[in-house]
Amino acid sequence: MAVPKRKISKTRGRKRRTHIRARSIQTVVCRECHLSILPHAVCPRCGHYARFDGPVVPAND
Repeated sequence: MAVPKRKISKTRGRKRRTHIRARSIQTVVCRECHLSILPHAVCPRCGHYARFDGPVVPAND
């Protein structure tokens, strides 16, 4: 079993964990209705998707 030789100070431990944090959610603006949406997603208001010409309508079964 691995046992640390020395105590790791609070500063050194916190420096190691600086990149572990909650990130902000990235959003883009819909080209048709200008609503903030998640990237690579269909707009919930107008149904537009940037990779297609027309609106994408979800199939309701």
